[in-house]
Parts: sequence; structure tokens; C-alpha cells
Amino acid sequence: MNLKQLEAFVCVADKKSFSKAAKALFLTQPTVSAHIAGLEKELHVRLFVRTTKEVRLSEEGKLLYDSAKQMVELEEEIFRIFQENKKVEKHCITIAASSVPAQYLLPKILVRYNEKYPSEHFKVIETDSADVVQEILNHTVDIGFTGTVLEKKNCRYIPFYQDQLVVITPNNEKFRKLQETAKDMVWLLQESIIMREEGSGTRMEAEKQLQKHGIPVGELHVIASMENQEAIKTSVCSGMGVSIISRLAAEEKIASGEMLGFPFAGKGGIRNINMVYNKDLCLSAHMEKFVEMVREIYKQAEHAHRKRG
Repeated sequence: MNLKQLEAFVCVADKKSFSKAAKALFLTQPTVSAHIAGLEKELHVRLFVRTTKEVRLSEEGKLLYDSAKQMVELEEEIFRIFQENKKVEKHCITIAASSVPAQYLLPKILVRYNEKYPSEHFKVIETDSADVVQEILNHTVDIGFTGTVLEKKNCRYIPFYQDQLVVITPNNEKFRKLQETAKDMVWLLQESIIMREEGSGTRMEAEKQLQKHGIPVGELHVIASMENQEAIKTSVCSGMGVSIISRLAAEEKIASGEMLGFPFAGKGGIRNINMVYNKDLCLSAHMEKFVEMVREIYKQAEHAHRKRG
């Protein structure tokens, strides 16, 4: 038994005619007859008494009619609610993002998306990468943005932007001379280090890069862990220590000469910024549009960058 059969049954009962029911339902008369026949076969009853003059409900048909009518009306009510919701209510896309994508990438994405789909809006939660992934696993947000990949079986990561980590230092004579003479990053072992907080994607990726360059993380002289990148930059500029942060976060102060930036050798320091969502959930239509726009924006940016290069 299915709703199409019940809908045909109710319509025939109301119209007292197979042909009128077929017309009302935009179906052929054989299709309506097939729906009724299937219902009668499944219930092992005869639902209509057919004569040359009329079609009327049998006793079994009368028994079914009220329940079938309620189900058809409930289907119509559900459809009406969701149609009105599409027309009137805004969609809310809930996003959890770590600090680098939240502060330096998401604003551009949200502006572009809002220009194209002005009826939808966003709720953005800024937290560290570990918490972003937990929010995804808990189904409390639609999509996340992280600066690292945490191996969780229910998460799907989509890399969309290549970031680079840099060592930032005060702009003074000592570090200007070091920029000219240093051939590796071993000098970091002699410096006071300001790290991002535990759970930060930047910190996780920084530790990976240090290990790749032969610098034991446990031997670093870490004097502080900070959540706020602006606080880290201010502390570095004032001479408190050196740090490793995203080039996105550092480039303005490096360009202005307030601090120096030391890139890792070769392609070192490169890391992906990722979109992440729970692969156990089916993305809604508006979420699919959002994911596609993120890919489109940064595909265009990458193409422009290669063209300039």
C-alpha cells in the first residue's frame, strides 16, 4: 500500500467516477484502475461497487475511507508546509570554523554567497580545529572549516585553499641578519616560542613542519600558548618571542615592516585549508550550493595566481 493508491482511492470515492478521478489527478484511467486493483489485492477486499450508472463504496471501502482521507490530507499538509517554508523562511547555514578560515577566508565566501542567494543567512562559530570536527561529529553544525585534518571516520574533508605557515619574528637587527645567513630553522631552538593553543590546526601543522625539518618539538622553549592571533603578533612585535602562524594572518604586518617572516625551506609550511562535513548526512540543496560556491571561488583564485606566476 502506498500514498498514490490511497490518493486514487479517495479521489474515486469523492468523484464517484474513475474517469473524473483520473482527470483530477492528471492520470490515465487505466493508471487509476491499476492503483485501486493493487490496493484491493493487498487488502483482499472489494473497495467499490460498480454499476452502469455509478461507482460507490463497498462496506469495506467505507471502512477504509476515513483513514485514507486523513493520510491524503496529511500528505497535502506536509507538502504545503514545506512549500511555504521555501517561499517565506530563510535557510540558516550553521558553520564552525577555526580562526584562520573564519577571519581571512570566510568573509569573502559569505559576501559572494549572499550576493547570489540573499534569502539565506549564516550562523558562524569560531573555535579551534579540534572543536570544529567535534561539532561536525555531533551534528550541531552543517559544515566546518579547518586548518588541519583530524582522522575521524565520519568526516569528509575537501581541500579548497593552500595556506603557508611562516615563522614570525621582531623586525630588529638580530633577525634581519638571520634572514641573510640562516640556512635552516635550527636557530628556533635558541628562541622563546609563542605557540597557538592546544587543538589549533595551525599548532598541529606547525609541529608537523618542525619535525620534518629535524627540530624536536619537545626541545623548544615554549613560553606561552595563545588563542588569539592578534595577541600573538603584538607579542612578537614587542620582542616577547617568535611564533609560527598562517601567512594569511601575518602578511599585513610583514608587508608593513612591523615584523619579519621566515618561510620554511622548499615547499615546507604548505598546508590545506579544508571544508569538512559529516559524510553520514545527506547535504541539503542549499548546503550543496554553498560547497560548490566555495570550490568555485578558490578555483578562480588559483587560476588567477597561476596566470600571474
